[in-house]
Amino acid sequence: MRVLIVNTSERTGGAAVAASRLMAALCNHGVQAKMLVRDRQTDDIRVAALGSSWWQRRHFLWERLCIFLRLHGSRKHLFDIDIANSGFDITQTQEFREADVVHLHWINQGMLSLSGIGKILRSGKPVVWTMHDIWPATAICHLTLGCGAFRTRCQNCRLLPGGGSKSDLSATVWRRKERMLKQGSPVFVTCSRWLEGEAKGSGLLRGHRILSIPNPIDTRVFCPGSQAEARQQMKLPQNKLLVLFVCQRITNAYKGMDYLAEACQKLAAAHPELKEKMGLVLLGGHADEVSSGLPFESFPLDYISDESQMVSAYRSADIFVLPSLCENLPNTIMEAMACGVPCLGFKVGGIPEEIDHRKNGYVAAYRDSDDLARGMYWLLCEANRTELSKAAVRKVTQNYSQNSVALRYSELYQELLAQKHFRL
Repeated sequence: MRVLIVNTSERTGGAAVAASRLMAALCNHGVQAKMLVRDRQTDDIRVAALGSSWWQRRHFLWERLCIFLRLHGSRKHLFDIDIANSGFDITQTQEFREADVVHLHWINQGMLSLSGIGKILRSGKPVVWTMHDIWPATAICHLTLGCGAFRTRCQNCRLLPGGGSKSDLSATVWRRKERMLKQGSPVFVTCSRWLEGEAKGSGLLRGHRILSIPNPIDTRVFCPGSQAEARQQMKLPQNKLLVLFVCQRITNAYKGMDYLAEACQKLAAAHPELKEKMGLVLLGGHADEVSSGLPFESFPLDYISDESQMVSAYRSADIFVLPSLCENLPNTIMEAMACGVPCLGFKVGGIPEEIDHRKNGYVAAYRDSDDLARGMYWLLCEANRTELSKAAVRKVTQNYSQNSVALRYSELYQELLAQKHFRL
């Protein structure tokens, strides 16, 4: 069985990491898996790239220009919207022709157009589409943030100037997606049960098969290790309680840095003795821009893509905090737990599926910096972190290991191929 995994990037972003890990998991499980990307970052022979470095960006640039014009020249929501009006025709590639199953992942920002996806569906090959966010179930947005329009029909979009209209860009793209989905029957897979419920409530995906399979993680790489050695490697202090926050761009408002900063202020006010004992490790782009306003000593680190360094960063921490305002099934929480680090996050999206409250971490009330501060204190000063650590590792091993995830996908592929042969 030959499976083609399609994603915009090979390594950049959570979806790319998850797709790459799935390819490795499937190959280890005996499936011939390859990856087709626009942006290739390694020399892995299992990964094929599209086009030359400049030519491959033309679809991205054209889509951004069209969105920019529809936003009346504003950049405010320029990267919150995708309309998939331009992209590659991957059906002409050798990788596509050789594939028995086509597995789409995050294909935005000029990778695939809606017409291109329609052509894939018309090919007759079984198509699986893993949803790393809500975009396949909405018109143009990746985060609904409380908007329920997608449950019936997208229009009057909050992301468009003046709140949009009944015939705005979101309504136009919605109709295009409806036409696209009539050309085949992809199986949609969500990484969390939360997103599965959201997708099943979409008016766009009504009648389509939707199920949930989590992202995999290599527990041979992400595993517990010496904290002292990790801190020495990362040049972090040995004598502090370290709280780790990881984000590709620290200043991304959706990742909740403002809530973390507010919680730290409240924690320092309630427990001033922690000011000398505690430190905050900020790993990601623009980390130095926010570190100066924190009440605890902070250690800003640039974003890391190397897995071995990431493992050391996790092992360095006493706890990991991700106060995101909207999440599917965060790879970072899974990685931290696999390394034996208790985690803290808001009760939103798939986070409560990963963190079992007061068993392997702490789930704080949504957008509640007071509860976030309570969770930090409980994890650092009151809980038995050794027991939490063991429970975190056990949760990952039982639910997110490469073998268990690859087995579920392999069974799905085989089922779809059997259905195809039966129809023939």
